[in-house]
Amino acid sequence: MNDDGLIYDWNTAGGYVFPTASKGTLDDETLRDGLQNPSVRNPSIAEKIEILHLMEALGIESANIGLPAAGPRAYADAEALAIEIANARMKIRPNCAARTVEDDIRPIAKISQRAGIAVEAGMFLGSSPVRRLVEGWSADFLLRTTENAVRFGVGQGLPVMYVTEDTTRARPETLKALYGAAINCGATRICLADTVGHATPDGVKALVKFVKQEIVKKQDVKIDWHGHRDRGMGLINCLAAIEAGVDRVHATALGVGERVGNAEMDLLIVNLKLLGAHQGDIRKLPEYCRLVADAVGVPIPVNYPVVGTDAFRTGTGVHAAAIIKAKKKGHNWLADRVYSSVPAEEFGFEQRIEISPVSGLSNVKYWLEHHGYDPNDDAACRTLFEAAKRTDRVLSDAECHRLLDT
Repeated sequence: MNDDGLIYDWNTAGGYVFPTASKGTLDDETLRDGLQNPSVRNPSIAEKIEILHLMEALGIESANIGLPAAGPRAYADAEALAIEIANARMKIRPNCAARTVEDDIRPIAKISQRAGIAVEAGMFLGSSPVRRLVEGWSADFLLRTTENAVRFGVGQGLPVMYVTEDTTRARPETLKALYGAAINCGATRICLADTVGHATPDGVKALVKFVKQEIVKKQDVKIDWHGHRDRGMGLINCLAAIEAGVDRVHATALGVGERVGNAEMDLLIVNLKLLGAHQGDIRKLPEYCRLVADAVGVPIPVNYPVVGTDAFRTGTGVHAAAIIKAKKKGHNWLADRVYSSVPAEEFGFEQRIEISPVSGLSNVKYWLEHHGYDPNDDAACRTLFEAAKRTDRVLSDAECHRLLDT
């Protein structure tokens, strides 16, 4: 069974087609930007290596493995991750963050040399008027700092990505000057950063268009998008950036990151997959999310899309009845779509029917049948149905078993 004639897609009704042929790639910031959240713990190197392998299994092309100049452990972990990529012959490409100072760039060059692989240096510098006022930075200082840092990185044999922090609140002339200088000094990639989650999708598209037309033009320079979700638009802004033609977008597992976090890598992959723009294997997605949640100490909310425990779970009578009817027709495809836009089976899950105060008899009969009881046992049906109507929440399996045993 497929969606021919069953799902009318208003997303494409106006002739819109998502750029599925895009060569855009994904950069996972979980092990660097993600760890800047004030509520997380820094995972062990063993956990980081396991997370890195799951990134690759999901088809994520590159990963930020840290800011080595932040301290001895930061350096040691970044070096260990780079060596793991080299020794395991992984396809994922590493990058490291650095301020635009030589002391931050030098450790990246050392890691690259010790691992024997290219490690991209992501050099960042504040660019917006508000940041410049706070720091007391002049336009000449920014330009000089950019040129010196990029030249030094290139001289160290590093591929350089130049990042302007707070790009989405910076003036066009500033961006033109800074990105232009970085490119002239050898940067092969530039990153547009929505550092405080200020942008809307229209703002993203306007910025990308400006950078492509006025700065990059026909030069062989890649463009990245890095977004945060202070206004809840991290994910949709990533999709807007891809639509606008960026070459790579950044995100983190479960959206962990500074303040309220970054765009959610897992949800970005889900949406790209459903839009036909991600060809990687998604079966490891639940494991990736669970491992990161455990490693950083941030529980997955029950109502989190796809991997939250309630994502494919219902106790509502009308919803459950429709799912059950679809299952009785012998079609998991249908059961996965009658009350969901995300097919549970494709992500390693299944629809779950619970018994709650808003359940109907169909919920009760389904539960009985799937737990080894006779669904036509009127007494058992009445016992569970009446208990559900007296409670204020979903009945657990243990409670249902206990009620039937008394």
